[in-house]
Amino acid sequence: MAASVSSLIKDYAPAVALGSLALYPAGLLIYQAQQARRTAPKQEAKETAPKHLDDDKTKSVVVVEAEKPDDSKNNSTHKVVAVDAEKPNWLQTITSCAVWPAICSLPLALTLGGPWYRKVFPAGWYDAAPFVPTLGPYGIADPRTIKPLGLILGIAAVAAGQVFMLAYHALRRCHFLGGIQRIQTQERQYSYWDGLKSHLSQPEGFVLIGGYLAGSWMLGWMPPSYYSFEGGIDWKHVLAQLLLQDFIQFLMHYGEHKVSTWIYRHSHKPHHRFTNPRLFDAFDGSLTDTTAMIVVPFLCVKRLVPANVWSYMTFGSLYANWLVLIHSEFAHPWDPLFRKIGFGTAADHHVHHRFFVFNYGHLFLYWDKLFGTYRDPSKYGGVHFNKDV
Repeated sequence: MAASVSSLIKDYAPAVALGSLALYPAGLLIYQAQQARRTAPKQEAKETAPKHLDDDKTKSVVVVEAEKPDDSKNNSTHKVVAVDAEKPNWLQTITSCAVWPAICSLPLALTLGGPWYRKVFPAGWYDAAPFVPTLGPYGIADPRTIKPLGLILGIAAVAAGQVFMLAYHALRRCHFLGGIQRIQTQERQYSYWDGLKSHLSQPEGFVLIGGYLAGSWMLGWMPPSYYSFEGGIDWKHVLAQLLLQDFIQFLMHYGEHKVSTWIYRHSHKPHHRFTNPRLFDAFDGSLTDTTAMIVVPFLCVKRLVPANVWSYMTFGSLYANWLVLIHSEFAHPWDPLFRKIGFGTAADHHVHHRFFVFNYGHLFLYWDKLFGTYRDPSKYGGVHFNKDV
């Protein structure tokens, strides 16, 4: 009996430890949301987005949907919001940056230092080698022949990353991770709880993409290598997937703005009602927009990068959570480093939301710099944006 208990503990300890790790920020997130509801003034429960955002008559589309900024002038009538001057100390900065490995916590926990997943899951639950699904006459596989563990873990990895990322945002709002600096000069007040409900209820971000992932996996449409559990995370494959995904998304994004006003109005315009976005607005758009900018690049990337299940899982979690982080209303502690190496930041993406005609890339700055559409947020510091963002 003792040997049996010992064996169970040994086999399932990694899963229990990971679950406990995920429950802590989840509990903290719920606690912070409840506190915010109790302490926030009632008038802050509603968003204070500008009234003109949904008025089609106030702005046109494509190149002229928003007034193109005059780089030679720095005049503005916006009221600058006071910014918390207190900078986070080194411990708070390190704690903030720890959100990145936390986003990858599930694939790291199951592969770092060895194939721990073999001790957690029976060998019959997954395919060690690349698996070639047998497709029927309609081009789909019998779902009963596909092992769903990789799909389940992939969705769980993104969900775990979301828990850590949302907990990080809650801690920053409460100043537990040092002072915060808003990116834009105009403050957009809202209740954290209302923002969270808005984020989690977006069909574009979770239902559509989740449906695509489930369908492509269970119908046998993934390349053989993606079903393979052999090996750990190949970071070269992860980087290649992120770069390709962002480049194709850049092209689709640019096309939505430039091809025609009809395409813009029926795809990307709903997302652009947020000229001063908050973190929770990342997936608030349209089904057409999400299909064009996320699902289509997914289809291309999986055919171009021969990743295994762990690299695909890590890519998915990093990508989904990075997209949310660049919509944050606050500058992040890692932004100066990211901008130096060409990684996208929240302030860079705010330039696109504010002016519409610059910074079409999301995760990387390379494409905008290559095509001449990049604008540094510091150019508008003290005018539309706060300084030093």
